[in-house]
Amino acid sequence: MLTPRKQPRQQRSRETVAVILEAAAQLFQRHGYAGATTNKIAERAGVSIGSLYQYFPNKDALLVALAEHYLTQSAEQVAQVFSRAAEHRPSLHDLLTDLVGCVADLHTDRPELHRLLFDQAPRTPGLVTRFRQAEQQIAGALAGELRRLRAGGPDPGLSALLAVQGIEAQLHGALLDQPDGRDTSGHVQAVIRLWHRALAAAP
Repeated sequence: MLTPRKQPRQQRSRETVAVILEAAAQLFQRHGYAGATTNKIAERAGVSIGSLYQYFPNKDALLVALAEHYLTQSAEQVAQVFSRAAEHRPSLHDLLTDLVGCVADLHTDRPELHRLLFDQAPRTPGLVTRFRQAEQQIAGALAGELRRLRAGGPDPGLSALLAVQGIEAQLHGALLDQPDGRDTSGHVQAVIRLWHRALAAAP
């Protein structure tokens, strides 16, 4: 009789962390910061409170880990926009439609969680550094596309950075600071038009 191979401890730890983070994301989304206690998160994840504290000493540590996870996922999703652009070589309008649509989807996938992470996740030096690195990476990819399209004005690199910062801020306000149930598709189109006008100028 074959004995099932045990998973390496490191893999089990990664899986446990992933389960805890998903449980935390669900409860933060549903109940907010105050309502999502570590005891409820541990119960939701199916682990003991001691196991949770082995990885996350408090609720703020969970928020930081979720914010880092969100940044990683966001960067991966946006990278796919530029992978498609490299393959299909879209027009500026089509590129911005894909980029702005991607960022909009990231905001609206779990809006309450997104708002909570933005408003309440502690701004640790590591988290701020990762955010700036992701921002610079996206801006660099956009700058490359602007140069291909002969757009972005005399300094496509600066124009790309301002666009990345502006799109994020504008969509955050347009999509998350509106009454629930309000149609925000017009806001997304307005952001696309705004940045198309701003970036269409040739160097």
